[in-house]
Amino acid sequence: MKKESLIFALTANKKLAKDISDLTNIPLGEVEIDHFADGEILVRCLSDVAHKRIYIVQSTSKPATQRIFEILIFVDALRNKDADEIVLVMPYYGYSRQDRVAREGEPITAKLVASLYQTAGIDRVITLDLHTYQIQGFFSCPLQNIETTGLFADYFINLFHEKHIDFKDLVVVTPDHGSALRARDLGSMFDGASLAFVDKRRPAPNKSEVTSVVGDVKDKYCLIVDDIIDTGGTINNAVAAIFDRGAKEVYVCATHAIFSSLELDPRIKVIVTTDTVEKELNGIEVLSVAKLLADAINE
Repeated sequence: MKKESLIFALTANKKLAKDISDLTNIPLGEVEIDHFADGEILVRCLSDVAHKRIYIVQSTSKPATQRIFEILIFVDALRNKDADEIVLVMPYYGYSRQDRVAREGEPITAKLVASLYQTAGIDRVITLDLHTYQIQGFFSCPLQNIETTGLFADYFINLFHEKHIDFKDLVVVTPDHGSALRARDLGSMFDGASLAFVDKRRPAPNKSEVTSVVGDVKDKYCLIVDDIIDTGGTINNAVAAIFDRGAKEVYVCATHAIFSSLELDPRIKVIVTTDTVEKELNGIEVLSVAKLLADAINE
């Protein structure tokens, strides 16, 4: 007998949660969320969750700490009402960029946050395009990391066919070390495409500088792939670097649209992202990850 389930949306992904509910035929539960004047949070479960499998849909994007605490408090509420299993569906994993000690005295906050979720009572995690694979090792509970490579490949294969762009004239570009495997996997879906690598360094948080470009981009159509666009510095620097080296056109795709700044290089032909972070984005193509997450829930 299949276990009865409910999906709950907190504050970050209400539309996405509804889309997942429609695709899985799992009903949405009722939740009441209050943010008090002193900064405290109350999250109250209004549905019967006893002996049920519960899916919490919540990205921990800005305000990240607030949304993390919504999850922790709601998990406690679910445990108090005898939920049988709690699955955290986290399309975007906040604090994922703090996954190592880069300078003496720094914390590994991605690991700390993973410990908090498990201590609160999360049984399983479903997420998309973790910043680094090593984050999976921070969890002792099962974690499923879904890749969006196929989603972007389908979009750009159709687009490039419409524009009559030969894949042999296409270069998939990684804007830093962290996206090298992502670029390789995406590049493998375009027969004949080549790869290029932008080497960068970070002199300070939210700042990056290009030191070199490895690969031939002259007179090529370039597709930059990354997991996160935040301030846009990494993307803008990469765009400038490959145009300086003779690129013909530049396209960009990135899974998580943090977009602390929307000042992206106007020479970019098309920018494609997903709805892991829900916000209004003008002039940017947004692909839905609802089916990817629904399929993972239905497995």
